[in-house]
Amino acid sequence: MNNKLTKTWEPMQLWIGAQVFLFPFLSLIAPSGIGFSSLLFLLSVLFVLRKAWAALAPYWKEIRWVVAAFGFQFALALACVLLRPEAGLDHLDKPSRMLAALSAAMLVVLARPPRAVLWWGVVAGAVAALPFILWQRVGLGMERPGGWLNAITFGDLALCLGLVALAAAVDYRHSTRKAILPALGAVAGLAASVTTGSRGGWVALALAALLFLSYAQMLHSRRVRLLLVGSFALVGATFFIPATGMQQRAEQGITDVRTWMEGGSAFSNVGIRLELWKGAAILIEERPLFGLDRKAVRTELRHLVEDGTLDPAILPMEHLHNDALQALATGGVFGLLAWIAILLAPFLFFSRQVGKAVHMGLPQFAPALAGMLVVLCFFSFGMTEVIFWSLKGSMFYALMVFLLMGLCLNAKEKRGN
Repeated sequence: MNNKLTKTWEPMQLWIGAQVFLFPFLSLIAPSGIGFSSLLFLLSVLFVLRKAWAALAPYWKEIRWVVAAFGFQFALALACVLLRPEAGLDHLDKPSRMLAALSAAMLVVLARPPRAVLWWGVVAGAVAALPFILWQRVGLGMERPGGWLNAITFGDLALCLGLVALAAAVDYRHSTRKAILPALGAVAGLAASVTTGSRGGWVALALAALLFLSYAQMLHSRRVRLLLVGSFALVGATFFIPATGMQQRAEQGITDVRTWMEGGSAFSNVGIRLELWKGAAILIEERPLFGLDRKAVRTELRHLVEDGTLDPAILPMEHLHNDALQALATGGVFGLLAWIAILLAPFLFFSRQVGKAVHMGLPQFAPALAGMLVVLCFFSFGMTEVIFWSLKGSMFYALMVFLLMGLCLNAKEKRGN
């Protein structure tokens, strides 16, 4: 009977496994790779909707708060559209697509592809991203290359791929030979992030290092421990290499902060952010409960510039360069709660899975660790950037979270059997 079932579902497993691989592989090297993957997952689940839902139903108690978090975000967006028609229907685009990313978890739980297909997709995506971004930096002479994205988003997502590749290396901690390719993927992802000149990932690296230290007892392989230390040391060493520009950008950032605090020009990357945050604080104080729609926020900022409260340098900016402030300004307290929820609920899910893996020897340690890293990355990115402003950034987060959730559930079920 089991053999019959295996033969029946083998084509689906291959099909879903291919999609799981393609998502991280195409995410940075194809102009519509992330959107293509999200659409493919959604269309695929529609053909097996009842079976996929039946496969996911036994785990509903474990995943309900994560689904509720994304559902609350969508419900809030819907309420904004209904109460503020001027916001436009496009306000529903990202929340609806992020909620629909649940289809990825449903398909993974139904078809049960091996988690190796995600690891190899992540590694291939990180390795392919590096020569692509190096070509733009060196071959085309671009100071801040960003592939098909802007430099900040590309650097953030490349860093995220690199850290997930590190989690994949941990999954192969009992086999040095198998851990080599994930190690290369980790180095490539980190190097691609450095090449963009983006500073937003530096906080994420610090939090990731703390997370790895917290679970160091699970890394029984001395070689894997050396790999982790070497990866972070490599990134740290690039700070002292003039060609990377990291040291120069750090020093420039300090100078920009000092200039702004002394009342000088805000016309710098850091100065503009500080000026935007100043404006955001004013708007939030005026409308703390419900906030304003995005168009109204820009209009109010323009008025603050006109009356001399803010520097005109902020006028070209589309958002407030901080996820929490953006959520508060455009959605009030409810908007902030929605942003916190889509980060906190997945993080708690993955931390519980890691806890079970540590104390009970369950095999979902690596995908759960990868999930925690993804959430920490996006929390860190949001400190100096509205990473969820980008549709591609938002969908990358949602798809990666739900894929890793599905793999955690599969690993747990496999151990149970």
